[in-house]
Amino acid sequence: MEQADKELLSQVFGFKEFKLGQQLAIETLLAGHSCLAIFPTGSGKSLCYQYTALKLPHLTLVVSPLLALMQDQLDFLHSKGIAAAKIDSTLSYDQVRDIMAQVKADQLKILMVSVERFKNERFRQFIQAVKVSLLVVDEAHCISEWGHNFRPDYLKLPDHQRTLGIPQALLLTATATPAVKQDMAQKFAINDEHVVQTGFYRENLHLAAESVAESEKAQRLTSLLKQFSGAGIVYVTLQKQAEELAALLRQQGINAKCYHAGLPDNQRLQVQQAFMQDTLDVVVATIAFGMGVDKANIRFVVHYELPKSIESYSQEIGRAGRDGNQADCVTLANLTNLTRLENFIFADTPEPRSIKHLLQMADNETIAEQWEVQLVPLSNQTNIRPLALKTLLVQLELRQVIEPLFGYFSSIRFRLIASQQEIEAQFSDERLTFVQAIFAHCEHKKVWSVLDQGSLQNHYPSYRSRVLDALEFMHQKQWIELQSQRHTDVYKVNQQKLTEPELATHLQQYFKQREEAEIDRIGKMVAFFQSPQCLSRQLSEYFGDTSQTQDCGHCSVCNGNIISLPKPQNNNQINSQQLHEVGTRLHHSLLSATGYGLSAELFSRFLAGMSSPYLTKIKAKTLSGFGLYESVHYRQMLKVCEVVCESVVTDDSPTPQAST
Repeated sequence: MEQADKELLSQVFGFKEFKLGQQLAIETLLAGHSCLAIFPTGSGKSLCYQYTALKLPHLTLVVSPLLALMQDQLDFLHSKGIAAAKIDSTLSYDQVRDIMAQVKADQLKILMVSVERFKNERFRQFIQAVKVSLLVVDEAHCISEWGHNFRPDYLKLPDHQRTLGIPQALLLTATATPAVKQDMAQKFAINDEHVVQTGFYRENLHLAAESVAESEKAQRLTSLLKQFSGAGIVYVTLQKQAEELAALLRQQGINAKCYHAGLPDNQRLQVQQAFMQDTLDVVVATIAFGMGVDKANIRFVVHYELPKSIESYSQEIGRAGRDGNQADCVTLANLTNLTRLENFIFADTPEPRSIKHLLQMADNETIAEQWEVQLVPLSNQTNIRPLALKTLLVQLELRQVIEPLFGYFSSIRFRLIASQQEIEAQFSDERLTFVQAIFAHCEHKKVWSVLDQGSLQNHYPSYRSRVLDALEFMHQKQWIELQSQRHTDVYKVNQQKLTEPELATHLQQYFKQREEAEIDRIGKMVAFFQSPQCLSRQLSEYFGDTSQTQDCGHCSVCNGNIISLPKPQNNNQINSQQLHEVGTRLHHSLLSATGYGLSAELFSRFLAGMSSPYLTKIKAKTLSGFGLYESVHYRQMLKVCEVVCESVVTDDSPTPQAST
């Protein structure tokens, strides 16, 4: 096994010693093996690929889940003089072209992309022509269906590694339970001896949980923040809550601002920069804040409500105390938001009729065993939210009902920079004829020319990749500016399996199992905070680290403060007459806009304040009754809505055929 060079570590990165686990992971990679590295948040996972990339002969390709995370790592690499770049949606076409040119010229060591970039036909063709030494998957737990942040597109990464011929993979994560660890390693064929997991316990983090009534929370938070010194984060669940709480803290003389996904980009950037530069003390944030923030001196993290899961809690407190000095992690706990947390889970489960609608559409739209899919229109037509739809399509792949063939952009357009005559003069013989055919089968508008791909194929049959290669070549030569839009996935369909009567039932059962797993995850989190056992030790054991054999001695449990969280009284009286009136109006709005009437599932989500494609289409948030019973558990509401819907939805309500 090749030894990691500490001289390189010092000269390039400015570190005297490797942190625990880094050297072993690096040497595993340099010996030619794939590796899974599980280190706590803030313990230097990124160095494992950054260092290794300098030792490998070709490009290191990094898949990262967040733009902010990519930019943060990119800034670090540039500060160390390492040639690195990212390709993402924020870049112009000229910038992307320049980065691709640098990669082809072997001028970059590290290229960072999002997992969605692999759907880009032009990117896949580009990267297939490049030698890649290492595929790095950051936040790799996203590949596991047993993980807390499962992302369906991650499931395809092992196939991308094989297709692109990348010899090694490095998986990085901070939050992997034993089941998730096994799942990740199996998907990338990583042997047990090449899994590097360090101890999970961080002795400088002081964990505490307090049972606080909802009416007393704001006062307790204000008191805590005035006791703490330095900067910190307060996590909340809802965007509106972040805004209101930040305003309240400012009234109390605390230098606080809010951060959530609903704010304009420039405002989020200003808040983050102020926090990083120590001119802002407190960020009141949803979970949208934190993953791209590598600030060493965060002195406290407060959870104003129970987090989504133990995994989320671990990630969020892991942002504190990265400099090794003491940091406080306090959870102000009660069960007031428990119903909201659980209701969020049900929002992503497709209705039975939506699954059947999808399967019928696939059957009707399959031509010559091929089905073309655009995600957003399909989501809107079936009333399945995009993330759930991606999961559903992946499940159809795993059941061998569909097989991904290729993806393309259904809209390709270009703007001439050189004249058509000048461009054609660069070609001869059959290549000239081919380029002339491309130009001939375009609709030429004032500025942009739109390629009619069907017409071109009929008159000059060729591989789609050749057309794209030709346009890409002209784009790189700066003869045209090329734009491609509306990504379309093409699947091969096994219609025999697609039309099996049990398929819809099996898919529905899969989502129900995911619901139960997520509800169980919340139950474990509630039990964690109420347990009489050391919080730090519990956390380590949850993630499979049994090395901490002693209690920490400084968490709230070790200090004798064991909390109990009584369930809040539900005083919401459900008014059946009111529900019937609201349901009737909603039923007619849905019929008019979508052709589908009210269902118990859709009505329950409307009353719980959840969104869905159909509800978005009728602007449900502006309608009377939206979120009327958000404090009532979804399953309880569903039983009531089933009865109400029977009286609302009449027998003669039209049931449309699936669109073709």
